[in-house]
Amino acid sequence: MTEQKQKKLIINAFVEMCSGHQSPGLWRHPDDESHKFNDVEHWVELAKLLEAAKVHGIFIADVLGGYDVYNGTLDAAIRSGAQWPVNEPLAVVSAMAAATKSIGFGVTVSTTYEQPYHLARRLSTVDHLTKGRLGWNIVTSYLDSAARNLGFTEQPKHDDRYAQAEEYVQVIYKLLESSWRDDAVILDRKSGIYTDPTRVREINHTGRFFTVPGPHICAPSPQRTPLLLQAGTSKAGKQFAAQHAEAIFVSAHAPVVCAKNIAEIRELAKTQYGRTPGNIKVLALVTPVLGRTAEEAQRKFEEYKGFASSEGALALFCGWTGIDLGKYGDEEELREVESNAVRSTVEGYARFSPGTSKWTKHTIAEHISIGGNGPVLVGTPAQVVDGLLTWVEEADVDGFNLAYTLFPQSFKDIAELLLPELQSRGLFWDDYAVPGGTYRENFYEKPGQSGPLDEHVAASYRWKAE
Repeated sequence: MTEQKQKKLIINAFVEMCSGHQSPGLWRHPDDESHKFNDVEHWVELAKLLEAAKVHGIFIADVLGGYDVYNGTLDAAIRSGAQWPVNEPLAVVSAMAAATKSIGFGVTVSTTYEQPYHLARRLSTVDHLTKGRLGWNIVTSYLDSAARNLGFTEQPKHDDRYAQAEEYVQVIYKLLESSWRDDAVILDRKSGIYTDPTRVREINHTGRFFTVPGPHICAPSPQRTPLLLQAGTSKAGKQFAAQHAEAIFVSAHAPVVCAKNIAEIRELAKTQYGRTPGNIKVLALVTPVLGRTAEEAQRKFEEYKGFASSEGALALFCGWTGIDLGKYGDEEELREVESNAVRSTVEGYARFSPGTSKWTKHTIAEHISIGGNGPVLVGTPAQVVDGLLTWVEEADVDGFNLAYTLFPQSFKDIAELLLPELQSRGLFWDDYAVPGGTYRENFYEKPGQSGPLDEHVAASYRWKAE
């Protein structure tokens, strides 16, 4: 490997407050405990396990509705437990933080259905309670089922959602960075002044989507603005990421699929927003199935496939794409159907599985039933690391969001087998860069970098102490 590529990788665990997550049906496996997601101990033990392994963060996905595109109903998702039921993720973070010191928590929250003033309060609160270990995965949502339950007949149009998200983060920056001076809270017992009112101000935001006078209701938290994560590689999504994202999450079955988007985002960040391209860290979805021998790993994988839910996989796929494959017959070749959207989507999968002769809806289900819309790397630690390095070399990613097949066993395998192999090759740190530090300090390996980098747009809003 070249010196430029020999970078230490960022490793997150990828979870959701549901059973199965990216591998629907695996909750049926006798060793899987993902159905215990209602128990706080389930999450606390995971955080302790991952922090002991020096994992950077726990990335928590979320949806605000069910996957009801397949056959036009929720039944498949409900029956198979495909990200259903699903709990709200921010609520459990404080419990995980109380049991740990250094690991970060990236939580998915949509900009489409909640007022920024309300979310700013929740983000500040949790950033305080975690001592600055919060990340916000900014999404605009994609399920009509969420929209129908949150006051809309359908979700707003894609570019409108991004226009709203752009204004949304501006309001968040104003509230978190600009409404309070760094030293506003003085706690002067002699004078009786808790906060100096001259160091707190309204933001008086008036825009197309939001009117927010302020001031922010919370005092400045350790990071002020949580570490900003984003997933979305549409034209609008790339512009948004180039300006705002500190980390980008990508999911694709092969590195070549996302390499161009990654390069474009970094170029936009440099040319349009004056950012250093390398400061935008890209994390790819990968599901590792590890064994001490290649045979053991393959045996595990074949066993897991026996528990996977085809119905659950179709519910997820149809929700992700908006395409209802329930309209097609069990043996129908999807590359020959009338719909351009179906043909092009399926051909995208077929490109990277040349050995598959026929693509029916069940072929699609089989391809995503373990690991969802990302690669599954099956093998020994050395083989899996070689697979990860292919992504680093071909797509220029900086790390990975590692999904599980079995909870928590997959993460135990990552801790015991994968991370030591990465460390032995100089690809993963031996300890947190800033033990007890904020998520951003450890993410950038920069002590004292609790707030956004100076080149980031959020930093321009900061009301600093004089």
